Amino acid sequence: MSTSLPPRRFEFGHAAAAEADRVLGSGAEAVWRELLMEQENEASVLIARRIIGAFLEAIPQPAARDITAEDIAGEVATARIRLRPLIDTLRACDAETRRIVLRQRAPIALLDGCWNDMVSQPATQPSAIVNQLVAHSFFLHGAGEPGNGVGQLRRRAMAAEGVFLPELTAREFLNATQARPLTVHSASFYLALSRLPANFLPEIVAVHYTFGMMAVDDRLLDAGNGPRPGVDRIISEFLGYTRVSGAGAADQRRLLRAIRLVIRLETEHVGSLVDLAEWHGRLSLDERVGQIIVRHARYAGNQHGGVRIGGRRLSDTLADPELDVAQFVSELRGSRQLRPGPAGGNRLLDSIKFGGPMFGIFDDAEAEVLTAWSEAVATGEPAGPAAGAGTAGNVESRYWDAAIAAFHPADVELVTVDPRDSARWRPRELFHRLVNIENYPGTITRARDYTDQVLERAELLFADGAGGRFTDASWFEYSAGALLDRVEDIYRTKLVGPYRPLDEVPDRDAVIENQKRYALVALVDGGWIHRIGNAGRLDRPGVAAVHAIHADEMGRGDLAKNHITLINRVLASMAIELPHIREREFIDERVLPELPYAFANHQLSLGLFPDSRYPEILGFTLGIELFGLGEVRLHEIQKLRHHGLDACYEEAHLTIDNVSAGHARQAADIINTYLDSVERNAGSAALVGEWRRVWRGYASFALFVEADLLRKLMVRNAN
Repeated sequence: MSTSLPPRRFEFGHAAAAEADRVLGSGAEAVWRELLMEQENEASVLIARRIIGAFLEAIPQPAARDITAEDIAGEVATARIRLRPLIDTLRACDAETRRIVLRQRAPIALLDGCWNDMVSQPATQPSAIVNQLVAHSFFLHGAGEPGNGVGQLRRRAMAAEGVFLPELTAREFLNATQARPLTVHSASFYLALSRLPANFLPEIVAVHYTFGMMAVDDRLLDAGNGPRPGVDRIISEFLGYTRVSGAGAADQRRLLRAIRLVIRLETEHVGSLVDLAEWHGRLSLDERVGQIIVRHARYAGNQHGGVRIGGRRLSDTLADPELDVAQFVSELRGSRQLRPGPAGGNRLLDSIKFGGPMFGIFDDAEAEVLTAWSEAVATGEPAGPAAGAGTAGNVESRYWDAAIAAFHPADVELVTVDPRDSARWRPRELFHRLVNIENYPGTITRARDYTDQVLERAELLFADGAGGRFTDASWFEYSAGALLDRVEDIYRTKLVGPYRPLDEVPDRDAVIENQKRYALVALVDGGWIHRIGNAGRLDRPGVAAVHAIHADEMGRGDLAKNHITLINRVLASMAIELPHIREREFIDERVLPELPYAFANHQLSLGLFPDSRYPEILGFTLGIELFGLGEVRLHEIQKLRHHGLDACYEEAHLTIDNVSAGHARQAADIINTYLDSVERNAGSAALVGEWRRVWRGYASFALFVEADLLRKLMVRNAN
C-alpha cells in the first residue's frame, strides 16, 4: 500500500519559469489570482510548486521516530484548545467589527477542502486514502447539491450577519473582503497544494485532517464547535498504511511537518484577526469613514460632476493613487456636503437615500457609519484620536514574502523542447506525460493542440454520424426535447434494440484480446472530469452534477466500488498484471494494443481544460456514459461469464449508466441545464455556438468507437 509517489522531478519550459517569476514578484494578490483562475497553464504549476516548498521549508523537519495517531491528535487538540478563547473573543465582537473579521477570514473559509479538488486522478487511483478524501470532498461540496456545500452554508451564515461577498472567481473578491497580505498568503498555500496532490499526498492528508479538526471557521460562525465528523479516522488509517509502505518513515515525517504548518497558519491567522478586531475597535468615526472611502474610491469614475471638496474636483481626488484619506476626510468635514439643511440632514445623507445619486453604493453598515459620523460633525464633535494604520498580520506576511522569494526547488528542471522531437509526443510517451501531468506541465500546450485536433476532426460526423453502429453524432438543431429524443433514439435503435444473446461465444483468447482493447481507456476512467469541480467552479451550471458523476466513478469512498479497482479485478481474472499507469514501466508493456492510446490521450487531454473546453466535456460525458448501455456491455458480460472471467466492470456500467436516472440521463440533463443558462444569460446566438461545442464533444467520443464508419468516410473522401 503506497502512501506517496516516489520523488520525481518537475519539468518546465523557460517561458513558464519567466512567467512564474513575474507573477511571484507581483505580490500576494497576483499569486492568488493565478492559482485560482489559471488552472490550465504551465506557469501556475511552477508557482504552486514554489509556494508549497516555501511554506513547508518554514517548518523544521521532524525527528525520525514512529509517529502515532494519538501523538498527532494530542498536538492538534492542544492547538485547537489554545485558539478557542481567541475565537470566542471574535464571536463576542460588536456587529460591525464582526463583519470586518468575517470578511477577512472569508478567502480561507470559502476554500475549505480545495486541497482535495484534484486528489483523485489517474496518477493516484485506486487508493484507499484517496477514496476517503473523495468521500469527504463529495460531502463538503454538498453531495451533488452545491447549495448544501460548506462554502454556500458559510456564505449564508455570513449573510445572516450582513456580510455579502462576490464569487471566489470574481475579480473584486479580495477587494470586497479587504483581504490583508497574510490572509492571501495562507489561502494561496491551500490553493497551491490543490494543484499538486499526486506529489504531495501526505501533505494533503495532513492539511485535510488538521484544518478539519481545528474547525476554526465552524466555531467562528457558530456552525458547530467541534472537529468535523469522520476526519479523525483518516490519520490513523494513513499511519497504518505507512507501516507497510516502502516510504513509510519519510511519509510520517512529511505528514507531521504539514500538520505543524497548518497549526502555524491557523494560529497566525486567528491572531491576526484578533489584532484586526482590536485595531478596528480603536478607530475613530473619521477613520471608519476613511476606510469606506478607500473601498469605493476606485469605482468613482467621473460621476461626481462639478462637486468640489477642498478646492479640488471630487472625481480627481478619488482617482488620485496618492490620495491622503485622512486629509480628505478632514476637508469633507468642513464642506458644504455636511452642512445641515433647513429641513435637517445634509447633501451627503440625502445622496445615499433612495432616489439620491449615490443610493445603493454603500451597504447598510456603511450607511450607518456615514450617518453617525455626519451627526457627530453636525454637533461639533471633533475627530477622535487616530488609531493609525492597521498592521494585523504584517510581520508574518513579510516573513512569507521573504520565504517565497528565497525558495527555489531543487527538483525543478528547466528544459528546451525541440518541436521536431517526435519521440516526445509518441502516443505512449504522451500518455505517460498526461497521466503524470503534475510533473510534465509543459505537456499542457501539446494536450490542448491534440484535443482540439480531435474535436475539429469529429465534426466530420455531423453530416454522416447517423451511420454509426453505436452512436449518432449527426447534427440536429438543439432544443431540450430534441436532445432527449436523440438520446432515447440512440438507446433504443443502436444500443438496446439490436441486442440478441450470442448464439456462439468466442473462445477464451478472443474474449481476452477484446477486453485488452478497452482496458486502457477503462484504466483512466473518470480522467476527463477529474478537474471539473475545482475551487470557484461549483456554481457553474452543471458542474456539481458532473462532479457527482466523478464521485460515482470513484466509488464515493468505497474502494471496492471504484471503477479502476473493478477493471483491475477483471484483468486479474485473466492473469494480466500491469504496472500502475503512472509508472514508466507501464508504457513499455506490450500486453495492451497500441490503438487505444489515441482514445485515452484524448480523454486525458480534454480533462485538462475544465474551463476553456467545458461544453466539449459535457458532450463527451454524454457519449461515454450512454455507451455503457446495451448490446456491447451485454455481450461482454455473456462472454466473460461463459469463460469464468470477472464481469464486474461491465456490470457496474450497465446499471450506473442507465438512461432512466443514471449517468446517461444525468449527462443529458446537465447539458440542458447548462444550455438553458447560456440562453437566459447570453441569448439565443450564444446558445447556438455553445450547442455546437457540446455536440463536437459528443462526436469526439463517437470518432473513437466508430472505426468502421470512419474508414468508410475516409475512403469516400479520398475518392
